[in-house]
Amino acid sequence: MIEMNFQVSPFEFTANSLCLDFTNTLNDRAAGHPRELLNSYRDFVFWGQGAQLLAEDEAKRLLVEAGRHPEAAAVVLQRTIEVREAMFRLFLALSEAATPQESDLIILNDALSEAMAQARIVHSREGFRWDWAGEEDALARPLWPVVRAAADLLTSAELRRVRVCAAEDCNWLFLDTSKNRSRRWCDMDTCGNRAKARKHYERKRNTDSKG
Repeated sequence: MIEMNFQVSPFEFTANSLCLDFTNTLNDRAAGHPRELLNSYRDFVFWGQGAQLLAEDEAKRLLVEAGRHPEAAAVVLQRTIEVREAMFRLFLALSEAATPQESDLIILNDALSEAMAQARIVHSREGFRWDWAGEEDALARPLWPVVRAAADLLTSAELRRVRVCAAEDCNWLFLDTSKNRSRRWCDMDTCGNRAKARKHYERKRNTDSKG
């Protein structure tokens, strides 16, 4: 029996963007000791459910399939992390007004080609919408909407709102949707408060040393 327990989740969804939330599944990038959050295919499925890409029955179906084909699941996870890192480097470069690497764009385009081969338009009472063809237990299925979201962001006017967290030890990415484009932190409750506390400590230390 597969248990789906999300009471304690390591994942945060604060980027205002599906693909940027996905790049933020590696913690402490700039601290010299990055902490991977996608350590198994199971983690990837849990992230997909947390991102509202997978319903519980879909997540269970993928985990069953991964249990039947662990080697294939490991290959998908490795590919998923490769795509994530290419996406991170692309958006980081663009957030810093730098030129992205062609090799990263190739990785993203390869993943996009695979994803869009499964894309389709479906019609319902509410109108037309995107959906995905292919097998419902295709192990790469959670990656398809993430890659498409990255392509949509890269080709939209919102791209200029991509930011990197101002915390020196973070490097998480986010989409600044504030009216005056003044957001500095991936999350005010974490990086923002730590930075404020550090600044207060430095100010107090300087004052004490002068006294």
